[in-house]
Amino acid sequence: MKTNMLPEQPDAKSPAGADIRYLMDGPTGNMIHSTVPPHQINRATVHATVNEFWYILAGRGEIWRDDGFEHGVTVLVPGTAIDIPVGTVFQYRNVSDEDLKFICISMPPWPGDSEATFVDGKWQPTV
Repeated sequence: MKTNMLPEQPDAKSPAGADIRYLMDGPTGNMIHSTVPPHQINRATVHATVNEFWYILAGRGEIWRDDGFEHGVTVLVPGTAIDIPVGTVFQYRNVSDEDLKFICISMPPWPGDSEATFVDGKWQPTV
């Protein structure tokens, strides 16, 4: 059994550009806390093998997702939960004056930054 506390400082940056703090890892997945600064637009990516679940904690943002069949923009506000199935192109941004914060669960565990491929997105990245 593991117990962890939220680190005060980021552990790394996601390939898309968010500050991330590692929370938990295990054989079937891992969990991070992500922070996107005000008005930052992250790079569009697609994952090769990983599915993600997000839960929004604070701030206001938008995510664009395209799985080849459906596409659209979802508003990200506290209490919103979304999925990003493997192979889905996505890009997200903070549209507020406060940090956008969310929990991200990756299944299977994140294998490393080579998992994400950069692609053309809906918005011009600022990172």
